[in-house]
Amino acid sequence: MELEIRHLRAICAIGDAGSLSRAATQLGISQPSLTTLLQRVERMVGGTLFDRGRSGAAPTPLGAQMLQRARLLLVELEAFGSDTAGRGGPVRFGSVHMECVAALYSRLEEVLDDVTLVVDPSSTGLALALANGHLDAAVIAVDEEGDLGLPRGVAQRVVVPWVPVYIAVPAGHRLAECTEVELADLAGEAWIGPPGAEDGSLTALRAACRAAGFVPRVRFEVPSGAGRQLIAAGKAVQLVEPTSQGGPGVAVRPLAGAPMRMRLVFAWRRERLTWSQASRVFAEVLGAYSDQALASPVFRPWWEERGTALTSAN
Repeated sequence: MELEIRHLRAICAIGDAGSLSRAATQLGISQPSLTTLLQRVERMVGGTLFDRGRSGAAPTPLGAQMLQRARLLLVELEAFGSDTAGRGGPVRFGSVHMECVAALYSRLEEVLDDVTLVVDPSSTGLALALANGHLDAAVIAVDEEGDLGLPRGVAQRVVVPWVPVYIAVPAGHRLAECTEVELADLAGEAWIGPPGAEDGSLTALRAACRAAGFVPRVRFEVPSGAGRQLIAAGKAVQLVEPTSQGGPGVAVRPLAGAPMRMRLVFAWRRERLTWSQASRVFAEVLGAYSDQALASPVFRPWWEERGTALTSAN
C-alpha cells in the first residue's frame, strides 16, 4: 500500500485541528474511520505521527517532519488545478479582539490583494459567519478543549494549542504587586463579564472560581476593551488575553496554575482561500501574535519558555 493524497490531507487535518475528533469533523468522516486511516499511515511510515493526550494530538518529531512535507506537496498539487479561490471581491477577515489586531491587518495587506477586517469578541459569532459565508477567514479563540463546530467546507489550523488567560486588576490593587495572582484571592471582587459569554467563557469563569471556592460577582457587562476605565477606577477586575498591555491604572497579571486556558485557531473557507494563500495568512497570524507576545513584559517570559515549543510543528 502506498501513500495517497487522502492520506496527506488526513494527516494535515489532524495537525491543523490539533485533535482527531476535530479533524474528523473537518473531513466529514467518523473519528473511528480517521483513527484507522492514521494507524495505516503510521504502519506505512514505520512510526507514530501523533502523541494523543487530554489536550489533543501533538505531532511527534516524525509527525512534524511528515506534516511539513505533506503541506508542501498539497500546495504543489493545488498549483496544477484551476482553483478560483480568492477571487470575487475582498477577503472578509474576522478576528476576536486581540492586542495585535492592527499589526495583523498590516501583515494581511502584504499577502492578500484586498482585505477587510471585522473584529468580533464572540468566537461563536465568528464561527457562524464563516459557516454562513459572511466571512472568508477568521482568527478565533476558544476554550482549550472546545470545538468550533465548523462545517466541512471550512478548514482550520491551530495557531497556538493553548495559552493561559490572565487577569486585569487596578494598578493600585493589593494584588497588582504580585508576580502571579491566586484566583481564590479575587473572591471578593466585582467582575466584568467576559466578552462573548455565549462562547462558554462565562461558564468557564464560574467553573474555575467554583473550583477555587467561590462564586464570582459579575457586576458589569461592557463591550470588549471598554472595561479598562472601570478597572482603572478601582471598581472591577476582568479576564484578559495574555498579550494585553493593560493601560494607565491597569495591571495585567498571570493567574497561578493557569486555571483557564484558550486555544487560538485560524479558519478559512476553502473556496475563498487556496491552501497556499491560507498558509501565507497563517504565517502572518502566528507572526503577529508572537511579536505581540514578545512585546508584553508580563507574557514574554511564558512565551519564550513555552510558545516556541507549542508552535514548532506549525
